[in-house]
Amino acid sequence: MSKPLPLLVSSAATHQALSVGEAVELAAAFKALGDPVRLRLLSLISAHEGGEACVCDISDAFDLTGPTISHHLKVLRQAGLVTSERRATWVYYRVRPETVALLADVLVPTDSLPPSACAVRDDRTPNSTPIESELPA
Repeated sequence: MSKPLPLLVSSAATHQALSVGEAVELAAAFKALGDPVRLRLLSLISAHEGGEACVCDISDAFDLTGPTISHHLKVLRQAGLVTSERRATWVYYRVRPETVALLADVLVPTDSLPPSACAVRDDRTPNSTPIESELPA
């Protein structure tokens, strides 16, 4: 059983950039979604009635073997994007909305952005060097 991503405080809620550790953890989830089959699997599960899908409900959407689909679902589980539950002979998958929300927060710009350190300042001293964009052409 893989450990799900920790519930990080949303970067959009704190208006802060991700820490190195947060970026490493979330990169695994983004990497898992970088495969078209896994992205489609996540979409099929999410769009299924009740937000839950059995392997038997989504397998026919692909021209892949059962073991290949199982591998992709395992990667999604390990990345913390889905949970699974065995019921009799079938496994049912459900998207973890809290993880998807964290990924979305990274991609959505915040309302208040920090000022740029590269902004042109009017308080330059005569000895300061102009930045390249200020040099005459």
